[in-house]
Amino acid sequence: MLNCIGIDVSKSTLNVHISKNSQDLQITNSLAAVKKLYTKLKKVYKKELETLVFVFEPTGSYSELLRKFCADKNINCFIINPKQFSNYAKALGIEVKNDEVDAKVLAQSIVLAKPSQIKVPVYDKDVEQIKELMSFYKFTCKQTSQLRGHLEALESKAGDSFSIKELKKSIKASKERENRIIEQVHQIIENNPTYKKAYENITSIIGIGQIGGIALLHLFLKYPEANQRQITSLTGLNPVYRQSGSSLQSLYKISKSGSIFYRGALFMGVMTAIRYNENFKAFYARLKAKGKHTTQAQIAVMRKMIIVAHSLYKNDTKYVKK
Repeated sequence: MLNCIGIDVSKSTLNVHISKNSQDLQITNSLAAVKKLYTKLKKVYKKELETLVFVFEPTGSYSELLRKFCADKNINCFIINPKQFSNYAKALGIEVKNDEVDAKVLAQSIVLAKPSQIKVPVYDKDVEQIKELMSFYKFTCKQTSQLRGHLEALESKAGDSFSIKELKKSIKASKERENRIIEQVHQIIENNPTYKKAYENITSIIGIGQIGGIALLHLFLKYPEANQRQITSLTGLNPVYRQSGSSLQSLYKISKSGSIFYRGALFMGVMTAIRYNENFKAFYARLKAKGKHTTQAQIAVMRKMIIVAHSLYKNDTKYVKK
């Protein structure tokens, strides 16, 4: 029998529900407080400690401390999808929503977990560092883009010369920062034989360069258990179609639900692939011959590139021309 501990995670606090004695606690979201909680749980569960399962939602950086602690202490977790949890709470008819109630419902939601979903989280320092660096890189790229947009607006109307000069300096500094971040990520990859091999496998596809290779490696490391369909969705390249009766009949289009970063990192790679990679060149030509719009054909090539790269990553092999 599993003993579930429901934990509702927020920025500064953790609301905890201990199923065995129906006790509700609120502690700070800090390592010291989590350690004290674990000491308390040892006293409550004693010989049943190995049956503990922490149930919580992934809340980005706020839940990372808890996830790392569970990895260090070998504690089983069920990290539930927020949407799945929300639907479960609605199904139970929960009308009052607060942190204490959420912690109780989280403890009950263990019934939704498949055996494979209850496990000790994996915490790899290099993976976490790559994630953090790539998040910083995405933020920096967005900042650079905003600066360029502002510069173009000023130059188009012959705006203030001082502002234009300062914007150009800021753009240059931002681009230099982007390069330093990529160099740092590349160094981590070079120092890790497993990641180096995976990166080399991904970039063996003609069209995927340094940025595209790092972006895809980051994606595959971030979602190690995702299948090809899920990976496609995470990049926002999955096709969606909306139809309802006779009033709503939309054409197929990409969802754009995933991060734009991955699509942006591969855009120039697609241009290279349809010119110099014989397989993708032939695939693109077939789509054009069927009357597909250029953009549609390019998106299809990008989707195929990601699926092939994911297969190479999973099977630990290099790209072979057919």
